[in-house]
Amino acid sequence: MSSEFIYYSCPPLSNAIQKISSDLSLDLIKRQRSTDAPPPALYHRLTSKMAQQNHSCHYNESMGFFYSNIGAVDKWDKTQLILVQVVGSLFCCFILVSNAMVIAAVITNKRFHYPFYYLLANLAASDFLAGIAYVYLMFNTGEVSWQLTVREYFIRQGLLDVSLSASLSNLLVIALERYISVMNWKVHSNLTKRRVTLLIVLVWAISILMGAVPSLGWNCICNLGDCSRLAPIFSRSYLTFWSASNLVVFLIMVAIYARIYAYVKKKTSVLTPHTSGSINRKRTPIKLIKTVMVVLGAFVFCWTPGLVVLLLDGLNCQSCRVVKLKRWLLLLAVLNSVMNPCIYSYKDEEMWTTFKNLMRCIGNGTRRQRSTKANARPLSSAQDTGNSQPPSEEMKSDQGILKT
Repeated sequence: MSSEFIYYSCPPLSNAIQKISSDLSLDLIKRQRSTDAPPPALYHRLTSKMAQQNHSCHYNESMGFFYSNIGAVDKWDKTQLILVQVVGSLFCCFILVSNAMVIAAVITNKRFHYPFYYLLANLAASDFLAGIAYVYLMFNTGEVSWQLTVREYFIRQGLLDVSLSASLSNLLVIALERYISVMNWKVHSNLTKRRVTLLIVLVWAISILMGAVPSLGWNCICNLGDCSRLAPIFSRSYLTFWSASNLVVFLIMVAIYARIYAYVKKKTSVLTPHTSGSINRKRTPIKLIKTVMVVLGAFVFCWTPGLVVLLLDGLNCQSCRVVKLKRWLLLLAVLNSVMNPCIYSYKDEEMWTTFKNLMRCIGNGTRRQRSTKANARPLSSAQDTGNSQPPSEEMKSDQGILKT
């Protein structure tokens, strides 16, 4: 008997066969779904566990965990790392020595005991701190950075952030001081030492706070999805805030100096017809303004690209190759701290003269110390006996004449 005959001659039997085939097909579909994806309860458990792991805190992990989280593959070659460390160490030694000389020049020379030069010495102190931060960074980069703890990474980045914030705050305070002095047409402002000290303390307090903000909680240790690519434990929101605020301060300083330049140009054009000859620029604020404008221009040139890249990373720009630009931006930052002492000595003759006097004092001090040690060295017994010669007849006669 054929299947077609059963199907058409026996309707109840055909219905039973159709029901069995539909049940089998539903069972096959369920099995296929179970092999492709987990059951809803298991899937919910897996997703909740992944979300809990993503939002749990990882303070005990090393930096290799966070670099792996962002998929970092930017590894240093050994030869390249040694070359960067050697060249960077030479630059950092120059930064430390030259900025220490700037601070010593302001302290020793009484002609620099004015608010502008006190603030300039504070700017040199921030560059000095930047030199220390670069030394610490160079010997804790490459493969070593993967082995750092969270605390050590916060120290490494905190030193850089504090030094940059201090430099930027100092430049802003110097711009305001120059604005006050120029509007009164004076070489130096009437700020007292107490107010200058309070400004310096305020600058360092704000800088330390800005550098400590990530370690105080504004980070991505408890939220791995918000981590940036340039700083694996810094949140993208913090990078956006930090870079955008610094760029706004840049614009404010540029606006202040544009206003100063327009006022000085107008003032000189008014005074020139009423003076015999040209105005003595050494007795006007123009010379100091030029020095500060060159320092500000170098700072903006060296730090603006880095801040723009940090802003792009904070905005999660996937098409931007921010990691590949990291080394060159760091080199620009080091170059800025090298340039500042050179600008001081080139644009200010008094500063250069003080530098030469300090170097002469150091050279004379080392010579005197060597000569004092040589004179104080006692003669040995061999020198007293073996090297001493008996007095000649002429010396004996001379001694007899002296006695008589």
